[in-house]
Amino acid sequence: MEGELALSLGTHSVRLFVSASSDIGSTREVNEDSYLAGPAVFVVADGMGGHAHGDRASAAVVRVLSEHYGNQVSTTSSSVLASIEVANTAVRALTPNGRQDDEIAGTTLTGIALLVPGSDGLPSWMAFNVGDSRTYLWQGKTLDQITIDHSAVQDLIDSGLISRAQAENHPERNIVTRAMGIDDEPDADVWLIPAGGEQLFIMCSDGLTKELSDAQIVEIIGDSPDPFASDSLAGRLVDAAVTAGGRDNVTVVAVGAVWTDAGSGGSTPMPAFLEETAPRK
Repeated sequence: MEGELALSLGTHSVRLFVSASSDIGSTREVNEDSYLAGPAVFVVADGMGGHAHGDRASAAVVRVLSEHYGNQVSTTSSSVLASIEVANTAVRALTPNGRQDDEIAGTTLTGIALLVPGSDGLPSWMAFNVGDSRTYLWQGKTLDQITIDHSAVQDLIDSGLISRAQAENHPERNIVTRAMGIDDEPDADVWLIPAGGEQLFIMCSDGLTKELSDAQIVEIIGDSPDPFASDSLAGRLVDAAVTAGGRDNVTVVAVGAVWTDAGSGGSTPMPAFLEETAPRK
């Protein structure tokens, strides 16, 4: 899907160029990915492979967030955290009593939310994740991974035991250490990102990053005459991942934002209740 929105937040305005795409891939029998494409909240959820109800788990997250926000064009950080908790409860409800480990319903979650202007009058974005689905930010020069994977190999990388190159083929590369629906609390990590200038967010399930390196993603972004416009960027990324192997479901939501009078990406204060999130290295 593709779409374009013109929004006003206080004295600031933004044009959002949104594209989203999902594919079952070349080897899976069911697409366990789901996505939500705005207008206030944009997410990708990847149902846990090998667990019961993976497709229903990701769909439950998207349903809850869609119902919670409806046609809202902006929200607050506390509202986002509250809706993630409600979504977590909905996923937990899919797990039957007396279940076995492989009957636990679970899903990853990553996304961004457009926040209402703070006391300084400036709007901002909130990025969040539970699991190893990712959110990236492109601002015309580099592709930065905003979220940190909650995975066994990421823990090994952080401990200095393996390199990122070694992680690509590590036997534990598919093991996540956090997921929606596993515990009473979803334990999402969050980041606040100043809004301003031209920004491109890419949210994806690991079906994309299993097949394409960051460098290849950058190359596909660069092939567009205007990567911030709605040019089916999500579809081109998904198609490239399927062509490269498509060993998993692949889902991408791309959000290009062109701001007017929204600052130039300065620092945004982190609310006290969000300060426990580890900084992005």
